Amino acid sequence: MSARVHLINPSEISFGVAVITPRWLYVLAAATGTTWGDPRLVDETLDQIDITTIGAGDIVGIGIHTGNALRGYEIGRQARERGAWVVFGGIHATLYPDEAREYGGAHVVVKGDGDLVWARVVGDCMAGAPAPLYDGGRVGGDQFVNARWDLLPHGRYMWASVQTVRGCPKHCSFCSVWRTDGQEPRQRGVDRVVQEVVELRRLGFRFIALADDNFYPVTLDDLAMARRRSDPSRLHELEALRLERFDLMAELAKLPDDLVFYTQITMEAAEDPSFLDAMRRAHIRGALVGVESVTEAGLKDVYKGFNLYGDALAAQLRTFRKHGVHVLGSFIFGLPSDREDTFDATVKLAEKADVTFAQFVLLTPFPGTIDFEKWAADAGNADTKVNGIPITRHWLIPQDQRPKLFASHPTMSLEEIRVGTQGAWDNFYSWRHIWARSRVVKSFKFRLAFVLISKLYRQMYANTGIATDSARVARSAKRARWIGRACRRLFMGAPMPDLQMPGPVNLDGAAGA
Repeated sequence: MSARVHLINPSEISFGVAVITPRWLYVLAAATGTTWGDPRLVDETLDQIDITTIGAGDIVGIGIHTGNALRGYEIGRQARERGAWVVFGGIHATLYPDEAREYGGAHVVVKGDGDLVWARVVGDCMAGAPAPLYDGGRVGGDQFVNARWDLLPHGRYMWASVQTVRGCPKHCSFCSVWRTDGQEPRQRGVDRVVQEVVELRRLGFRFIALADDNFYPVTLDDLAMARRRSDPSRLHELEALRLERFDLMAELAKLPDDLVFYTQITMEAAEDPSFLDAMRRAHIRGALVGVESVTEAGLKDVYKGFNLYGDALAAQLRTFRKHGVHVLGSFIFGLPSDREDTFDATVKLAEKADVTFAQFVLLTPFPGTIDFEKWAADAGNADTKVNGIPITRHWLIPQDQRPKLFASHPTMSLEEIRVGTQGAWDNFYSWRHIWARSRVVKSFKFRLAFVLISKLYRQMYANTGIATDSARVARSAKRARWIGRACRRLFMGAPMPDLQMPGPVNLDGAAGA
């Protein structure tokens, strides 16, 4: 029997149904080619892997981020014991290639983008002579590989995902994207993005996440600063990037009206009404916006002084809704400036700002970030261990023993912060508040979908990530599995197998600043 290629998305918890497709699986499936047959794809957020399906000589590609690295290492060791070639990639493997070898049994580590280098990795493994390290670098937007959506399992995902740009020009202290993906936006060709969207709508997907680091890579302030330069080359470069965004949105606007896109942008987009209006016309109905903190001191804590705070912040967030874009606000708790009243104040501001969804995350020092470097350099943290594992490698600590917070706070205990964060989730996602917010949609069917997705989001990301009680985590996973099955039927549409690419459009200068 010939060797097979396996691509695995590790997860400690399986829900049976997932909200968004893990795009990298399907991109690398396409990058694998067809010489060795279709790869076997395993997304453990759906179901755990059956390790007996892996045989000697097979190639096992495991993509890891910091949160699922420990589970990925477990799978890697098991695959190596079965005689397979073990390959690690993803952001965490890029940052810690030696760790993947030590803990995950890696024969090979791939750094950077896998779009172009993956086929060579597979070929070298099949020939029995892989290199220990491959560097895929940062590929240009015109080289991004289209995903193999024909390999999707039927009935398991609610939303599909398409990428339009990699990289983010910001430098937030808690984020590693600008270091790993770069600060120069790498935008993908409009036709290739639209082609993938059309393919997904043919399959019945109505809701599609634009899985970008920052869908709004050029702000009005960026343009203004470039205009002040004596050399106009940077201005022309930024104007071209901005025009490409408008070109893309103009094409998306010509697709079926039942499509709903969701993306990720920075707060400054609220100051750009022409961009928000183009988003609305393009069926981009929602966006994750990194609010992080509702106070001036909190924003300084995370190097995000370009955001507003207080009443001005609430007004700015309402601007998105006025232009037809619903906000998923992301807030961080555990910042040095947080106080006991921060949790309630944050929820109240989110409600005042007409935020449709919210997530409340604990401050976590992730590798590759400025926050992590400062935290790991502290002698007290460097010497702290849990069962012999340095806390500065917290992702190697088993989930049931891993701390929820990693740095002492000047005024609150770590447990007070954890309980306050859980309370914010409970408050914002109470039945009463969810039902009140569901008025943003008109039909009863979609109000029901809104309620279910709200509860699903809470079960998946609050209880399973914040709770310390393993029984509560298990119950939440079980509830999420049930809600997810119900939700998926509400989000899918009838397949449109005959849908064609849209025709030309006249932009009429829509991208003007």
